[in-house]
Amino acid sequence: MEKMTDSIHHTLKKFAANSALTTTAPLCSDAPLFEINALGDWTYLGSSLPAKFAKLFASILHCIDEEYFLITPVEKVRVWVEDAPLLIVDFERVQSQMRLNVKTSIETEHHNIDIKQMKLTDDSVYLPLERGLWGKLGRACYYNFVNEFNLSALGEE
Repeated sequence: MEKMTDSIHHTLKKFAANSALTTTAPLCSDAPLFEINALGDWTYLGSSLPAKFAKLFASILHCIDEEYFLITPVEKVRVWVEDAPLLIVDFERVQSQMRLNVKTSIETEHHNIDIKQMKLTDDSVYLPLERGLWGKLGRACYYNFVNEFNLSALGEE
């Protein structure tokens, strides 16, 4: 089963990389079928979605004009997002000190994120991901991030 899920995931990622799909796929329904709460938990028609399926669907999630959609070659499904679609739970610096690799609560990985493009609010840090998406730092990750970059700003690396 896991191998089949990996194969589907790989195929969906290839489709998601095709930017022409975002304009050609017809909208399936005006009402959102999926919801993502502030903790990064996914539901489908009100029922909790297992993380492995959320991870699969996240690979085809797009943000277009501040609206969220799952997009395949044949349809586009609206997704309601409470805050940010992905909750970042871990990060590591890459060779460039201003770039990160991050991992989310549903185990998606995002590489070479430019932290100079981050958005700051009174209580959160958001990092830009692919396909117009943003990831929000989870609480523990937020404190690690603040600690890491405050220390480096002081030259105490």
